[in-house]
Amino acid sequence: MLKEGKILIGKAGETEVCLLPHQMNRHGLIAGASGTGKTVTLKVIAESLSELGVPSFIADVKGDLSGMINPGDMEGIRGRLDSMGIEDYEVRKYPVHFFDVYREYGHPIRSIIQDMDPVLLSRILDLTDAQQGVMNIIFRVAEELDLEIIDLKDLQLMTAYVGDHAKEYTIKYGNVSRQSVGAIQRKLLELEQQKGDLLFGMPSLSINDLIATEGGMGMMSILECEKLFQHPMLYSTFLLWLLDKLYNELPEVGDLDKPKIIFFFDEAHLLFDNASRQLLDKINQIIKLIRSKGVGIFFCTQSPADIPDTVLAQLSNRIQHALRAYTPNELKVVKKAADSFRPNPDFVTADLITNMKTGYALVSVLEADGAPCIVQHTKILPPKSSMVVADEADRKNAFRIDSIYGKYENDIDPDSAYEMIPELLKAEEEERLAEEEAKKQAKIDEAKAKAEAREAAKKKDDFASRFGKKLRNKMETEVVNAGARTVKKFLKGLLK
Repeated sequence: MLKEGKILIGKAGETEVCLLPHQMNRHGLIAGASGTGKTVTLKVIAESLSELGVPSFIADVKGDLSGMINPGDMEGIRGRLDSMGIEDYEVRKYPVHFFDVYREYGHPIRSIIQDMDPVLLSRILDLTDAQQGVMNIIFRVAEELDLEIIDLKDLQLMTAYVGDHAKEYTIKYGNVSRQSVGAIQRKLLELEQQKGDLLFGMPSLSINDLIATEGGMGMMSILECEKLFQHPMLYSTFLLWLLDKLYNELPEVGDLDKPKIIFFFDEAHLLFDNASRQLLDKINQIIKLIRSKGVGIFFCTQSPADIPDTVLAQLSNRIQHALRAYTPNELKVVKKAADSFRPNPDFVTADLITNMKTGYALVSVLEADGAPCIVQHTKILPPKSSMVVADEADRKNAFRIDSIYGKYENDIDPDSAYEMIPELLKAEEEERLAEEEAKKQAKIDEAKAKAEAREAAKKKDDFASRFGKKLRNKMETEVVNAGARTVKKFLKGLLK
């Protein structure tokens, strides 16, 4: 609910608890055990953002956010509004773009593989460090050969190509083992079997469709995640790709009166489970720098302990619903959560965290000067849109009549690595055959030259032999004739 340009999320007694739009790019946390009211809080904030003209992106893991397209039930929330002294509260529906990777309840949402950071892609595929190194080489070779990797089949064939030329690229870039190539291909096959190939291709999502408004209202982009969530690593990494895309494509804007877009990351703990140091560094970098692009991130999770301290320290607007604590470790989590708030002298924060009712939360947000306010035990407003899941027909109809219908529905498959590599292999084969033919011809020419040389030598030898014989014969004749003349002369002398 908007009030004097602020987002009223609830009341602590008579005190209004508001989020300040110009502080929302300092990020936030919505935490609490299952069933304590996190989804209601998210809806209240997203609805107010829409009324403020600020779009939002929301991952709908449980499928209960689709009711945004329908107005709420005023009779069902009147009692809560009266108890809070809230007037002038009208139920309404909101503009929504539904997206669905599996293309059942929303627009397809795709990424071009070569636009995805290899670190993120390796995370999706759960690759080892060695396999990630080979993935980097695959991307480098594709760039050198001017081959585009658009979709999964491009990457599969590109991986096979590098594997077939492993000896050549190992010398140039480092070890490309057949084991790593085989492991990558198996992971790509698993991804394809999970329908993960639908994540990649063209047309790729345009961020302009995420930061859109309609009739002055901020567009809510809701990603249907009930099926995607069945593959937690795929789900979390794909959302991180969206953040990375926003970070890379949006210009620097500094501090604004209101954010360009707020990104709600539900089940945020999945992003950090088994994350490599390299991935954690990337997440930290995005969170630190993306606020200068006018983007705020609200992580939604069951416990603040699910989020690394380096990330948690950057989440300045905090909404903590009830936590359940039955073990020593859970009690430590409660104490840590309580210690993160600026104390309120009216209550003991740690005691209240475990005893709050559903629909209440401990709230500490940034004040106008950037300082966190003291924590308030806040009764959260009800949402204006319906809390009932929209039926299938309404959801399908909503995305079929919205402003971007038809933009993403048809796949585009341009000539890329999958189409070009066979031509490349054909050219390489022709070059190989030409080289073999040249070598074969060279051997023939060499053999012919040797044969001609032998023939010339033989002719030379024959000539020398014939000339020598003739010369010997002549010499013998001369000797005989000379001898005959000598004998004749001698006999003639005797006769005298």
